[in-house]
Amino acid sequence: MFELQQLTHHYDGAEVLRVEDWSAAQGAQWLLLGPSGSGKTTLLHILAGILRPTAGRAIIAGQDVSDLSASALDRFRGRNIGIVLQRLHLLPSLTVAQNVQLAQYLAGLPQDATRVDEVLAGLDLADKADARPHALSHGQAQRAAIARAVVNRPRLLLADEPTSNLDDARCAQALDLLLTQAAACGATLVIATHDQRVRARVAHHYQLGAAS
Repeated sequence: MFELQQLTHHYDGAEVLRVEDWSAAQGAQWLLLGPSGSGKTTLLHILAGILRPTAGRAIIAGQDVSDLSASALDRFRGRNIGIVLQRLHLLPSLTVAQNVQLAQYLAGLPQDATRVDEVLAGLDLADKADARPHALSHGQAQRAAIARAVVNRPRLLLADEPTSNLDDARCAQALDLLLTQAAACGATLVIATHDQRVRARVAHHYQLGAAS
């Protein structure tokens, strides 16, 4: 589903990420592991097409994303990649349903209210469709962010530290949601984490070392 080749990224002239080679099959589930500062978020942003690598190739669903213009990359990301960031970035002026519909709009896809309703129902948020983000609990807000990430049936689902600062019960619940939703879409799942509690739940691990 994706292949990274001789990938590096620099910030202010310093190398902050190096990946010699990493590939993942469609539908596979991976943990991206490493301590704080090891480049996990940078690598996740490269996989999402938010950052372009300084050197090397990031091939997602057969497309070298470095070959795409900014507008083409936005459309490609919207149609193929879902991402749940550490900060959920739900727009406070929109309802939960509108936040999810926004993913369809940004991808240039038709507005499909039935699909939005289906995803919200599957995440036990049907009764929150008309609520604003400020009225949600943390768990509900996280589920709304997952709904937005999967509404377009992405081929690649990314999550950045989704269990950080959660107690054990909520950690298990968040991981269950990601695994279930990725499987429902047939998506490749990559979870960036330093949370040791999730290691046993996901078969494939890619380890980054500490930043130099």
